[in-house]
Amino acid sequence: MNREEKFDVPAHNQKAWDKLAQDGIEWSVPVSPEAIAAARLGKWEVFLTESKPVPRHWFPPDLHGKEVLCLASGGGQQGPILAAAGARVTTFDLSPEQLARDRLVAQREGLELKTVQGDMRDLSVFADASFDLIFHPVSNIFVPDILPVWRECFRVLRKGGVLLAGIQSPFDYCFDSELTEKEGIYQVKYALPYSDLTSISRVEHERIFGKDEPLEFSHTLEEQIGGQIEAGFVITGFYESRRRNDPIARYIPSYFATRALKPSKDLSDHCMN
Repeated sequence: MNREEKFDVPAHNQKAWDKLAQDGIEWSVPVSPEAIAAARLGKWEVFLTESKPVPRHWFPPDLHGKEVLCLASGGGQQGPILAAAGARVTTFDLSPEQLARDRLVAQREGLELKTVQGDMRDLSVFADASFDLIFHPVSNIFVPDILPVWRECFRVLRKGGVLLAGIQSPFDYCFDSELTEKEGIYQVKYALPYSDLTSISRVEHERIFGKDEPLEFSHTLEEQIGGQIEAGFVITGFYESRRRNDPIARYIPSYFATRALKPSKDLSDHCMN
């Protein structure tokens, strides 16, 4: 049994994200009434990555009545916007504090929005083929294994449904983060895939990031893109995005996003020929 299996990652990260939400970090600030009013009029945008809105053509032309799962997407931001645009939204998140922000906006604006707490790798609370669309912003860095995420997404989507996923570049994790933080120098230090539990010690993690910070894990491109394909998805869209105010973003993208389709029919026979 390795260190990742021994350590209760979900419990640690739940507490960490509860604290981050209480501290009011950027990803926990509920959207404004003005943004909700605009979304009701069809004027809206949401973000899978930090700074680049998702293309509107990645969504159905009309969201009204569509069943949408905002996966690991609490914080009072994307879920309420999509609900105001007409979708029937369920937000699923590990952090009760993040979910509370979705409920706050829903109550404030009179939106129908359901919240469910849980680990993104286990969506057993939902039946097969429950959703038309899954909105999954950058968050799978907080679990050590992501193939279960893709498999569960595939299972709970209806045929013809779409998974929209934001993904942090694994190359971010190559660098000595302590040196970067102190001196602004980017020096390659870690082999990929990186893990806060196995690439560095717990003492190092607390010294560099603080004891209350979430544990993070890089994932290879094979796990991120190949994993979606292995789960049964067909990739139909892709874009890259860059972090704001980050010198290295001038040289390499910080994030990418994928649009993945659950085919309406089994493509395995076609792919074998």
